[in-house]
Amino acid sequence: MHEEPHLSDAYPPREIARQVERLGVAKAHADALSLLVLAVLAGAFISLGALFFTVVITESGLGLGPTRLLGGLSFCLGLILVVVAGAELFTGNNLIAMAWASRLIGTREVLRNWLLTYVGNVVGCLATVLLVVWADVAALGEGAVGETAVRIARAKADLPLAEAFIRGILCNALVCLAVWLAIGGRSVTDKILAILFPIAAFVAIGFEHSIANWFFLPFGLAMDAHDAVSIVGIGRNIVAVTAGNLLGGTLLVAGVYWIAYLRNERLQTP
Repeated sequence: MHEEPHLSDAYPPREIARQVERLGVAKAHADALSLLVLAVLAGAFISLGALFFTVVITESGLGLGPTRLLGGLSFCLGLILVVVAGAELFTGNNLIAMAWASRLIGTREVLRNWLLTYVGNVVGCLATVLLVVWADVAALGEGAVGETAVRIARAKADLPLAEAFIRGILCNALVCLAVWLAIGGRSVTDKILAILFPIAAFVAIGFEHSIANWFFLPFGLAMDAHDAVSIVGIGRNIVAVTAGNLLGGTLLVAGVYWIAYLRNERLQTP
């Protein structure tokens, strides 16, 4: 006798793939204003997670591993707000490539979604940087938070191009897996728990997230009184990490799961 799944049971991977595909179609057809507003929110949410991370790791005496882990868990605030509260994040929206692969949406619709979400995310990040600077959060710990912000930005700006690109690939593979797992959850608790480990992992390891970097880099630059953060390095990081994020999300997650779960279904569809 077939039993209906209990409310607390997660969706199986094949059903997650179908849901991601359906969501991709809906996101691709969303009106521009709604998409932009939700993208601005996502940029602000990710920025709050990045700020939380910066404060938490400041002057930590726990050692490298525990400090990075605690910082990673703090950063999870950003994606939890995006997924549970509802917002449009460029990196997570790389999963709409599954709907494109199934020929349910066109290339123009995909690029439109990515462009609008990226622009909205950047606006949300920069607006949050402005508010954080006005709030003088950097003065916490007698200026220690500001010093941490500068160190983070300098380290990111000094990354070699290839290294930033590869870290971007690996980062968005984990981000998209976190979104994938969250879609598989039925309750808010399921979704939060699904997000925690992949996101904490990418932050703790030091992978690069293009939208988070639109907070980290401008905030560090704003706090930099000694020209320690390279403007050229900031531009290089943003370009390399964005490209890496795009590749990691579309190919390593959306592409692989489309081949595994949806390819045969779509090939059999007349």
